[in-house]
Amino acid sequence: MAAAAPTPSPFVASTRRFAPRLRSLLPAATMSSTAASTPNPSSGAGEDAQAPPLPHSTLEIAGARRGLLSGFASIRAPYRAFPVLASNRHVETIFAAFTRSLPAVKLRRECLRAPDDGAVALDWVCGDDRTLPRDAPVLILLPGLTGGSDDTYVRHMLMRARSKGWRVVVFNSRGCADSPVTTPQFYSASFTGDLRQVIDLVLGRYPQSNVYAVGWSLGANILVRYLGEETDKCPLSGAVSLCNPFNLVIADEDFHKGFNNVYDRALANALRTIFKKHALLFEDMEGEYDIPKAANAKTVRDFDEGLTRVSFGFKSVDDYYSNSSSSDSIKNVCIPLLCIQVKRSLFQFCVPH
Repeated sequence: MAAAAPTPSPFVASTRRFAPRLRSLLPAATMSSTAASTPNPSSGAGEDAQAPPLPHSTLEIAGARRGLLSGFASIRAPYRAFPVLASNRHVETIFAAFTRSLPAVKLRRECLRAPDDGAVALDWVCGDDRTLPRDAPVLILLPGLTGGSDDTYVRHMLMRARSKGWRVVVFNSRGCADSPVTTPQFYSASFTGDLRQVIDLVLGRYPQSNVYAVGWSLGANILVRYLGEETDKCPLSGAVSLCNPFNLVIADEDFHKGFNNVYDRALANALRTIFKKHALLFEDMEGEYDIPKAANAKTVRDFDEGLTRVSFGFKSVDDYYSNSSSSDSIKNVCIPLLCIQVKRSLFQFCVPH
């Protein structure tokens, strides 16, 4: 057992209860050998770091650093790069994007109406209600920007968790994976309302189950912000953040450097595609909206400046980025949270310590 935190924490008992449950989640969350566990105030991951435990380091209080994470070979194993392809991180990323298989799985879609009359789509695996026990653990997947249940990385995580006996649901944000858009508002890095509603639905439907969540990139940012907002009242049993940008101001700056502009343009194109499917909803928008700029966005920043930041009440796109980052939320997380960052990341994400 690790030494107690300097400041007594009321969450020690709950963390000790959650730690064994988190053990069954981690193998499903560590599919890629390119990922490296990164220490942060919530997870206590990174055994070699000798920094003293912090008041909010709940897993460190529970002995996670040596007693939990040390038991997973997939986390501790060194990264063995694939010959030639992995010699360059851009080549590796692009090769995987075009060659990674898309696992075949039948999904059942459920559309959830939001209080503002918006909608999100939940994709469940067909037949799981018949084959899984009612108390099977539930895993909510939050894809990255413009991502959804039809993305390969989401499908592989879904299949891995399902093979372990988990009930899995993919949370497709507004407009993503053909999720319906019924109001002139998509989603943002700052907005946690839809996720909160989804979690409440899952908990109400499966009251005997432990519910967990995994988020990638922007989905991870939204997830960590939610965890920080809920603090000790968070109903989730644990969560995993994968390649979270944490600081969106720094992420935005890095987007415009060198070859990263290729990814920026690709994401902007995906945003434009989603927007154009629902352009009629935005025809009569007035005020600070710049609909032509969003419709013809060449970068993610252009889209956020023309539409996203106005929709969610921010004064500027920089105001949106600085006040939507999860780096300020993570200190308030009170449930087991594992943050995994890629050492060879395409972007120099700011990781809070």
